[in-house]
Amino acid sequence: MTDESPRAIRLDALAYGGDYNPDQWSEEVWHQDIRLMREAGVNIVSLPVFSWPQLETAPGVYEWDWLDRIIDLLWAGGIAVDLATATATPPSWLIRSHPEMLPWNEAGQRLEFGSRQAYCPSSPVWRENVARMTRAMADRYGDHPALALWHVSNEYGDHVSRCWCPESSAHFRRWLEARYGDLDGLNEAWGVNVWGQRYTDWAHIEAPRRSTGPVNPTQLLDFERFSSDALLELFQLEVDILREITPEIGVTTNFMSILRDLDYWKFAAAEDLVTDDAYPDPADPLAHVPAALNYGYMRSLKGGQPWLLLEQAPSGVSWRDVNVPKAPGHYRIGSLQAIAHGSDGAMVFQWRQAKYGQEKFHSAMVGHRGEASRSFQEAKAFGAELKQLEPVRGSRVRSRIALVVDHDSWWGSSATESLPSQRLQWLAQTRAWHAALHALGHAVDTVRATGPLDGYDVVVVPNLYVADAAQAQVFSDFVARGGQLVVGPFSGVVDDTEKVHDGGAPGPLRGLLGIEVDEQWPVADGLAERVAFSAGGEFDVPTWGEWLEVHDGTEVLARYASGELDGRAAITRRAVGGLDTALRAYSTDRPGAAWYVSCVLEHDGLVALFRDALAAAGLPARERIDLDLEAVTRSDETTDYTFVLNHGRREITVDVPTGANDLLGGEGLETLRSSTTGGRTTLTLPRFGAAVLATPRAAEPPFITLSHAHDTND
Repeated sequence: MTDESPRAIRLDALAYGGDYNPDQWSEEVWHQDIRLMREAGVNIVSLPVFSWPQLETAPGVYEWDWLDRIIDLLWAGGIAVDLATATATPPSWLIRSHPEMLPWNEAGQRLEFGSRQAYCPSSPVWRENVARMTRAMADRYGDHPALALWHVSNEYGDHVSRCWCPESSAHFRRWLEARYGDLDGLNEAWGVNVWGQRYTDWAHIEAPRRSTGPVNPTQLLDFERFSSDALLELFQLEVDILREITPEIGVTTNFMSILRDLDYWKFAAAEDLVTDDAYPDPADPLAHVPAALNYGYMRSLKGGQPWLLLEQAPSGVSWRDVNVPKAPGHYRIGSLQAIAHGSDGAMVFQWRQAKYGQEKFHSAMVGHRGEASRSFQEAKAFGAELKQLEPVRGSRVRSRIALVVDHDSWWGSSATESLPSQRLQWLAQTRAWHAALHALGHAVDTVRATGPLDGYDVVVVPNLYVADAAQAQVFSDFVARGGQLVVGPFSGVVDDTEKVHDGGAPGPLRGLLGIEVDEQWPVADGLAERVAFSAGGEFDVPTWGEWLEVHDGTEVLARYASGELDGRAAITRRAVGGLDTALRAYSTDRPGAAWYVSCVLEHDGLVALFRDALAAAGLPARERIDLDLEAVTRSDETTDYTFVLNHGRREITVDVPTGANDLLGGEGLETLRSSTTGGRTTLTLPRFGAAVLATPRAAEPPFITLSHAHDTND
């Protein structure tokens, strides 16, 4: 719990536990569970997420006794509760009384009850019942000492993030009227003179269902915005009730990492603690790389405050085509990665593996074999080890690099089929840019396109399709202060109503970047063009290029080396001295620059690009790259805690600060070999090995690199 977020969570230790479903088990099993939880070091569980039908068996008929008993038993065992409002899915009696609250898909078909999230987010019947149930839960348990955190609903948007029913259309119209004021404003914003789409009555507007051809892109973008806002309204409804009744208890809802359908910047502003459900695929040896991006996003949503990993799998999941289990040690290293990136704990789904239902093959801390299960033995071992990391609780990750996450640009560049190419994908581009910075040894925060950008030396913008003058000013000020801004292709293309900026891309970024895009030039399927860097090296361009016109004073760093764009500028840099005189007045001794990357580069090309950008910012970069190695530093006022993680299955050797103290000591050091030679300390990490090195806080955090003694071919 931090001073900045006093209601975050009522727990005086790193959180460890998982989702608990006592209503699936007899009371005899409850007592076994509490004994095993204590053995495993569990100090908090989430319940009763999907138990509304068991708590209210008929309208107004409540059966609280079983929940009263289990909460009392948990608290007597020293286990706190992340108490769900039980509004994750409606009971059958509510659905059958009000079938109109069921969601519709894009084809206009009503979805049936039989899974979870069987509701339209806009339904007034659903909202009325959600408010009633939330108030009942808060009245019943708001004063219970076990209550550490309110858990609102569950994974908003997982199954139903958009609804096309008549109620959603009516809500969409109200949202549009509030946004545009009148039909003239809407018609102007939507550019309805194309294809004769002018509206003469609000009632004529529907949610954009399947149509005869491509749908108006501005309508699609607005529907994405509206749909996210509709779920946010539903969340805010519960938050307001809980804060009214229990103002001292923190409120959260569990996010799903970097998710397209919901603008988590807005959701995070409404809650006290960011929590995340993260499921990297054990079958992917590089799954930890996008996981690092997800965690950087989570810690950034509330300005770097600690967050909480609320769900992960102890081993395999049940919803992929092939559900590979986690190898021994994989659960531990994945948990440590989340903590390294700012999580104040590591929780799981689920505590005890179900015997029936859709998740009976989803792993749990206690598997089908009970306490003999490998998953329990690993969970128990990690629970003991976690106590050694208590000093890091409340500390913050140190990063000098930020990546812009902008939902308007994500939605706008993916909602419509009317684009130069469907191959330029916002998430793939964002992950690729992050992966290159990760490979060079840096933890990366995320920021909104509106900032703030204070405290960063490098800001990267993989794509900003929707851009405005206010964002351009934030970026210009950042560069003028000495920052390195790197902007990716198809940026500054349209305004917030999907109108192409006068003069074309990059629109309001034109003066800052010192270039103009004459045409987007996507690469045909099956081909790959090339880009040659002026400093040396040629790299593939597999999907996208652009015809650039370069302003005077803008340096060309790379040119296309094949195809119709052969010889034309591909990557540019405009130094702060080349900006307008008004910006030069803000300049510092370190020259800032705005870089533009007009192409989609392969990984090696991005690594070369960002190595140069980091050097321009005075930041270090790894000479030798091993994607299995990850190092992240969390710091408090006096101490740097550097997590050094080996995500691979072969040992690696790294250089570390001399005199560092490994918090994982004891059992961990029995498998880690360290030696001091030539004034340098090296640390050898075995398969899935980890160390957490405590050193006095320095002006810059330790930068961990592969040792020259390390043989990458081992």
